[in-house]
Amino acid sequence: MARTKETRANAAPGAGTIFALRAIGLVLLARWLFSMAQMDLSASLVAMVSSPWACINLVFLFLLIFLPGARAVAERPFHPLPQWLRQALRLFAFLGFLFAAWSVGAFAASAGWRHAAQAVAATNGWLLAAPALYAAVVWICRPRALWRTNIAARRFAIGRYAVALDPATRTVVVWAERRKVGQYDARELSVRWPSGQGMTSPPTPTPAVAFGAAGKPGTAAVPARTVAAASLARDSFGRRPKIELLWDSPAAAGHNRQTVFRAALATEGDRVAARALDTSLRQV
Repeated sequence: MARTKETRANAAPGAGTIFALRAIGLVLLARWLFSMAQMDLSASLVAMVSSPWACINLVFLFLLIFLPGARAVAERPFHPLPQWLRQALRLFAFLGFLFAAWSVGAFAASAGWRHAAQAVAATNGWLLAAPALYAAVVWICRPRALWRTNIAARRFAIGRYAVALDPATRTVVVWAERRKVGQYDARELSVRWPSGQGMTSPPTPTPAVAFGAAGKPGTAAVPARTVAAASLARDSFGRRPKIELLWDSPAAAGHNRQTVFRAALATEGDRVAARALDTSLRQV
């Protein structure tokens, strides 16, 4: 059987993430070198040695440009970076965003908005671009599942958890971001829904009273998206409903009725993936 040869034109999933992070790192490095060029070399070196923030930026730029251990693999399209690297970049980028936003805000408060606007124009918008670049790194390195939901391939993504079901061997592999949680027998897994919201079939339209042109009461169907919105409603504390994947193995002593993971239904995609997973587990 002929195999498809990978070429540079057909890059593996995750290559775009690596390219975007390196591009941001090169832009930040170029701007930093440009700022140092405006100063004397000895003064720049003294300022870098005496500034802890400059050392943090050096480490951040090194990790962002070289990305040690990063590799685009088709099996994990959303996680081409090692876990330690993703967390380190996210932390440094968050600190950089706070520092940049605080510096810009303090300057605007002391000099006034008119002078701040003039400074933005004089720096070609860099005062606003720098916080945006740090925020972009935080967003790119956010917690995600390994892949998108693909019901036909029995792959489900709920929050930062990814579930792969193999109907032939009746096994389920669960991943938390890039870390493998474990491999389980599909017949020993079940989905527990909050407030009895678990339905193995799509919600049917609910009849509601409606009035026609003659003023007589009739019936109208409430769209299914109304029911979906209700299932994603927050509680009184503003928290999303959570589902649990339970493992109940009679053969594993001490592991009966264990929670594999607990995830919040933050989006409609999470809800659809959770219902599809529930249906697939019941059909195994």
